[in-house]
Amino acid sequence: MTFLGAMQGRLWAILLGGAVGLWIVPVQAESCVLSSYHAGLTFPVSKVEPRWACSLHAIVDGYTTANKVGPVVIPLPEQVYLYLLDRPPITAALINRLELGPYKAEERGAARFWGDDGEGASGIVELVYQDRTNRIYFLDGSYEGTLLPPVKGKAVVFVRMNPMTDGQGKDAVETTLVAYTKLDSRLLAGLVSLIRPLVGNTVTRKLTQGVNIVNRLGQEMRQHPDRVLFEAIDPPSLPDDEVAFLRHTLERLSHGNGSIHSGTAAP
Repeated sequence: MTFLGAMQGRLWAILLGGAVGLWIVPVQAESCVLSSYHAGLTFPVSKVEPRWACSLHAIVDGYTTANKVGPVVIPLPEQVYLYLLDRPPITAALINRLELGPYKAEERGAARFWGDDGEGASGIVELVYQDRTNRIYFLDGSYEGTLLPPVKGKAVVFVRMNPMTDGQGKDAVETTLVAYTKLDSRLLAGLVSLIRPLVGNTVTRKLTQGVNIVNRLGQEMRQHPDRVLFEAIDPPSLPDDEVAFLRHTLERLSHGNGSIHSGTAAP
């Protein structure tokens, strides 16, 4: 998981979200006003639910590291990209089955997911806000690696998506991530001047890996649709509705590059 990706460190590819069918009103609380401007981009923070205001502000205002990844072009039509982005368990299953990464993801409530990138990063990702071109996520997780002691922390990830046409005239989505991370440990926070480069590099690497894996998934869906469908229906098969969507999507993506077989495909 769009850590966004692993976060979402793999945004999960990591990665992420679910629909928020709630009435959205401007952020309140004067002491928790969240800036709309991040790394050269403007996000609709005024539409975030008030209950998130202080949680997000505490991280963005007191971050340990701030990172930007992208823009990166994902070779998938907007509709398909958003479908996968908002269904981390399905996306993680495909990534795992295609041997693109050891991701795991589980739904833990409305717009709330648990994810593990198989390389030390795991935690809960919650979708705070979504519209056609923006996503805002809140992450609460941990990381165990070789260069850093086990750490826990929280993050806010802003995602900007712009549909476009790539150099081959095919539909794609340009994606940019802006992430603020804040460590929970007071001891590590006290050493922030020493560990910030390590933490920042780790977050950037995780986010970049997540986006790159989503990129590779898009390439697989375009170039090897038979293999993707085979992995989706190989026992235990993904849910019928997900397989139906993938079959339809892969048929569209493979137009002009071979077609999906009506039966079981060979890898």
